[in-house]
Amino acid sequence: MILQAAGVGVATLVVIVVVVIVGVFLLTSAVKILKEYERGVVFRLGRVYEGGAKGPGLFFLVPLVNKMVKVDLRTVTMDVPPQDVITRDNVPARVTAVIYFRVVDPNKSVIEVEDYVQATSQISQTTLRSVLGKKELDDLLANREAINAELQSIIDEQTEPWGIKVSVIEVKDVEIPQQMQRAMSRQAESERERRAKIIAAEGEYQAADRLRQAADRLDTPTAVQLRLFQTISEISTEQNSTIILPVPIDLFQPFIDGIKPPSERAFPHEGTGEGHGG
Repeated sequence: MILQAAGVGVATLVVIVVVVIVGVFLLTSAVKILKEYERGVVFRLGRVYEGGAKGPGLFFLVPLVNKMVKVDLRTVTMDVPPQDVITRDNVPARVTAVIYFRVVDPNKSVIEVEDYVQATSQISQTTLRSVLGKKELDDLLANREAINAELQSIIDEQTEPWGIKVSVIEVKDVEIPQQMQRAMSRQAESERERRAKIIAAEGEYQAADRLRQAADRLDTPTAVQLRLFQTISEISTEQNSTIILPVPIDLFQPFIDGIKPPSERAFPHEGTGEGHGG
């Protein structure tokens, strides 16, 4: 009798333990807590719950009837794998990019696509190759902002049915072959030399124009003499040396006329005429 009573007590204890474990499991599966950036897509017997996504905070599910899929609403930063593209001007390039997107409709992100992260990555790769293949290399290097805006618009339009919003896509790096890099360096060097020659020619043109204007102002003998004296003064202050300058004979003509006899200072044609008349 004692053994039989002990056996009944052990069986009862086992049943109680099993009931407690099942109750804890059901309670755990029924009570859900979601963070501020999380939402729960609830399925009731296989059909999506019509009340929309649950959360955030504490809520209850019917055990064995409702099933929840948790969705993160935070922005996802994803590197697009490097893509080999050929530009419109037949230049091979290797392009890397980064894309920022987030879930705006949890129900669609679960129902419309199996894995929205993988799907967004694949559509980003194909769009990157398609768009960049229509651009020339100069546009790809110089117009990054316009290309980024075009990529964002195309990818966002394609992911909208999945409840995904693509906010930004940035082309990070464009790698081109070494041969093309050397050719671009030579082109840039030639362009700099061309600009330098143009600037030098423009400077010479302006200098020549100024010299012409100065020559117009120095068209009188007095101005020429003053300029000559000024030049001699500037040279003499630089260093002690002997300077030989060609001086026009017109500068000394007044002195020569001053030391001549009065008869020689007369006009030659007048003297000749008087002698001929006598």
